[in-house]
Amino acid sequence: MSLLQRIEKQRLTEEDVATKTKAPIKEEKQDKYGELKNKIHKEIIEKLDKELKQGKASEEFLAQRVTELITSCLDRDAGFLPYSERQGITSDIMNEVLGFGPLESLLKNDAITEIMVNGPKQVYVEKSGKITLSDIVFRDHEHVLHIIDKIVSPIGRRIDESMPMVDARLPDGSRVNAIIPPLSLKGPCITIRKFSKDPFKIQDLIRFGTLTPNMGKFLDASVKARLNILISGGTGSGKTTALNVLSSFIPNHERIVTIEDAAELQLHQDHVLSLETRASNIEGKGAITMRDLVKNSLRMRPDRIVVGEVRSGEALDMLQAMNTGHDGSLTTGHANSPRDMLARLETMVLMAGMDLPVRAIREQIASAINIIVQQSRMRDGSRKITHITEVLGMEGDTIVMQDIFNYMQKGLDDKGNIIGEHRASGIVPKFLNRMEEEGITLPKDIFIPSL
Repeated sequence: MSLLQRIEKQRLTEEDVATKTKAPIKEEKQDKYGELKNKIHKEIIEKLDKELKQGKASEEFLAQRVTELITSCLDRDAGFLPYSERQGITSDIMNEVLGFGPLESLLKNDAITEIMVNGPKQVYVEKSGKITLSDIVFRDHEHVLHIIDKIVSPIGRRIDESMPMVDARLPDGSRVNAIIPPLSLKGPCITIRKFSKDPFKIQDLIRFGTLTPNMGKFLDASVKARLNILISGGTGSGKTTALNVLSSFIPNHERIVTIEDAAELQLHQDHVLSLETRASNIEGKGAITMRDLVKNSLRMRPDRIVVGEVRSGEALDMLQAMNTGHDGSLTTGHANSPRDMLARLETMVLMAGMDLPVRAIREQIASAINIIVQQSRMRDGSRKITHITEVLGMEGDTIVMQDIFNYMQKGLDDKGNIIGEHRASGIVPKFLNRMEEEGITLPKDIFIPSL
């Protein structure tokens, strides 16, 4: 979102904001300079509004102009202020006018991976897998809601009493979820999942201990051999990061169609088409679902289909695509183990409204999915790939699987960190011949368990 768009968004009046939430505003201890900041903020918006009507301005000009107006207002109204406090006030007003208010400092901190706003006076952050309470606060419920509006409006989303929750993304690709009263009893809440400016590569995951070099070689070969891969895991386990890394192995010349609720994937191949769902309009019409996009993607001549996450009936369309010539597709799903993921897929297919026998669904799954990569967030906050599992096929009414690699946890050290190791199971996957047919050769010793 450009600075110009952000300035325009500031025209939202206090009355407009108040109509969107009925959450009670508690009397809280106010910021020492809160009244001064609000006064200067409103004055700057009014002046900029007049100036913007005279013509467009560059981002650099707007930033410089806002700084000049803040300095002028402080000289006039603030009297003598210590340099550090003057700088703090200037920074806060700049963030409010040109950015996302109190969230700006958290968004700029690369060590923070998640931001959780539980109302105006409680903002938690996640660093290195640990969640802590920050010292960031908002003025009140309206202030939080105003920031939500600044986030969702530029991408055509809305939030109000008729649609009190929304998924969105920030200009840097970070994923945002917001929910407001009457659904949220604590007032407007925001959850932001931040992503690295430079997408993680396989070497980064190896360095983090998420997987081993041999596992990385195996997954690289699996993607290039056009195997269908499903990444399974719980919330915050690193599924999207793993999907990004695996997607980077797709050859550059292939046509890739990505399908997501809120665009997060960062693929650098030349031929990538990114599709994003659309929420319904104010009349409840015009919604475009994941299932709609999966169906449409089949008409777009894709070499690969990458679905950010399957949650519902789109699982059936995805499985059918995998079974009808769209090999090498990738997706993620929520589950605690590879076996649980298969059970969830069955449920999702039934949600498509098709009256299919369970055995027929299992046959579809067994013939479509080649590999399940199970990702977990451990007790110490680290992320590990705990299973790489091959789907072998049907045996009676049961889908048969075998682990190729898994993670063996042995205990905790003095600091509470997980002690364990990734190990090969000793089983050579059945599809190794398929890899060799594609001209991909893996050394067999990577499947031998280490002593």
